[in-house]
Amino acid sequence: MTLLERTRYLQSAPVPSTKEEAKERVDELVAVLTAHAELYYRQDAPLITDNEYDQLLEGLRFLETRYPALLRLDSPSFRVGGAPLDGFEKVSHPEPLLSLGNAFDGEDLKAWYERCKKRLDVDEDVDIAVTAELKIDGLAVALTYDSGLLVQAATRGDGRVGENITQNVRTIANVPLRLSGNSVPRRVEVRGEVYFPKSAFDTLNDSLRSRDLKPFANPRNAAAGSLRQLDSTITAGRELAFFAYSVGPVTESVAPTQHDSLVHLREWGFGVNDHARRFVDITDLITYCEGWAEKRDDLDYEIDGVVVKVDELNLQAQLGNVSNAPRWAIAFKFPARESTTILNDIIVNVGRTGMITPEAVLEPVMIGGVTVSQATLHNAAYIQDRDIRIGDTVVVKRAGDVIPAVVSSVSDARDGSERSWSIPLECPACGETLERLEGEVDSYCVNGACPAQFIRLVEHFASRNALDIEGFGSKLAVLLVEAGCISRLQDIYYLNREALLTLEGFGEKKANNLLQGIERSKDRPLARILFGLGIRHVGRTTAETIVAALPTMDNISRANAERLTAIDGIGEVIAESLVDWFSREPNQEIIRSMADAGVRMESLADEAPPDGDDAPFVGMTFVVTGTLPNLGRKEVQDFIKQRGGKASSSVSSRTSYVVLGENAGSKADKARELGVPMIDEAELIKMGG
Repeated sequence: MTLLERTRYLQSAPVPSTKEEAKERVDELVAVLTAHAELYYRQDAPLITDNEYDQLLEGLRFLETRYPALLRLDSPSFRVGGAPLDGFEKVSHPEPLLSLGNAFDGEDLKAWYERCKKRLDVDEDVDIAVTAELKIDGLAVALTYDSGLLVQAATRGDGRVGENITQNVRTIANVPLRLSGNSVPRRVEVRGEVYFPKSAFDTLNDSLRSRDLKPFANPRNAAAGSLRQLDSTITAGRELAFFAYSVGPVTESVAPTQHDSLVHLREWGFGVNDHARRFVDITDLITYCEGWAEKRDDLDYEIDGVVVKVDELNLQAQLGNVSNAPRWAIAFKFPARESTTILNDIIVNVGRTGMITPEAVLEPVMIGGVTVSQATLHNAAYIQDRDIRIGDTVVVKRAGDVIPAVVSSVSDARDGSERSWSIPLECPACGETLERLEGEVDSYCVNGACPAQFIRLVEHFASRNALDIEGFGSKLAVLLVEAGCISRLQDIYYLNREALLTLEGFGEKKANNLLQGIERSKDRPLARILFGLGIRHVGRTTAETIVAALPTMDNISRANAERLTAIDGIGEVIAESLVDWFSREPNQEIIRSMADAGVRMESLADEAPPDGDDAPFVGMTFVVTGTLPNLGRKEVQDFIKQRGGKASSSVSSRTSYVVLGENAGSKADKARELGVPMIDEAELIKMGG
């Protein structure tokens, strides 16, 4: 029988009446459930629904409860957790789990490589192969398998003694309870990292906040806290995941190289990180390591570096270890993105939509090579959830080019002088009473004449992603508004040289350059103008979607909510925001005045989507989710648009295809639920010709 036929039989089969029949049924259920888990977690090709899987699992648990002797060590019922423990017993590792030495730049990495060659007595012009693997920021564990069955899982601990967390690790969906394949050793220890996917971490914290519980500071803390639960049913609900990265003590030889070991680990059923690479050229290795410092935020899991290992295991043995670290491996560490400092004060800023944003004034601290003295605190609810107080020692995180943010407070460092903070009742710029809109966590100044809002709007309108007016930055926006040169958005297009020359710092050349930049901006694509107007909920991609369906500003301004929500990707909130904005006479005057000044208010032919043979995606809507192997997010969206398709950010029944990358997350689940076809990058490129 096929797997589906076996499944259907089990769904309708009567309950076994004897222990012998029950044993046969348990064996069949374990085999079928394991096969379905393989399809779901490793091949992303489920045959049955989650509900059907759960029903089969409940049938298995029923039989195991009635006949306890039938409980197998590879039973999928372990995934839901068992009875709470009184504590964790200690486990001695047969071979220590050593820490790693660090390299902080390419020169450090090259120096380590040369030391390895020298110790191995390798000629200067001979290269040795190395394997590079992403350094997952999670919790190291050692899994022991006997005759293919998981019999023990232990934390790293101090490297020599850890804690027995077998019951908790068995709940992790992609940790195999029984190894697969034909080359499984009689006994083997597999080492790897338990981590918390960022998407699952965000969901967990949202759930904790909704129950007035303290959220976790970061995914690593969440993974560690989840693994150390005495009640494994709690661990089972945490969506942890596991990457295997090496073979530890083993009864028989598995492979001659680290790279080959990873292949075996994947064959045995483990999740192995797809980004591992083998190098024989040190320059290529350094480029790879440095490149991941820039791309790390594209992943759905945290990494804090790249682990580099001499590839041949016999060379590793020759190199040996120092007291606490192997000579044959090193961690290329990314610049620190978190640090602690003192929160001196909390101030509030008024955004272009009137949104009030608290900002932390910090004791300056160096993070990732940049001195940070201010950081976002998001909103009042964020501060209250984390009990952040003025005077606290706080953890500050700087991720790539993202604005630094205060992540948490260090409550153990308090001395009693810290002060709680609450959001002001009035706007700091205009004195208007602040309002909190229904269903939102943010507070707003609803005074349309608020000067702080207007300065932010002018700055936004002139920014690179909107009208891209060269030379028109934040300082100039403040100067022009405070000098009275701009009191309405359209005044930008009525600035004159004489008025500019009266301002401090303006000469003929600077005035001419600014006016030329303003003149060039009149011919920007319509979507940029729509985005630049600063309408709430209308981001750049949303503006492009709207203009593709309504190619003139007149079309957009006249559209009602029903017409707007008929556009794929435009929901009720965006539609209502647009209708409300265009219904106001002062806003209509902005459009009329800009048009009179020569600002283009319609799409040109070169903005229109292609057609014919150049447009294989016409009429199709794609949603891209996860990290693709070759194309970045913007590159794949441009690829779709250039062929006449639409790139949307949300999956709906009108979505034509979902393009799946690594760690696709909830959008893949939504696609399965709606029956939307899913393709990978290669299939997309093939479809696009």
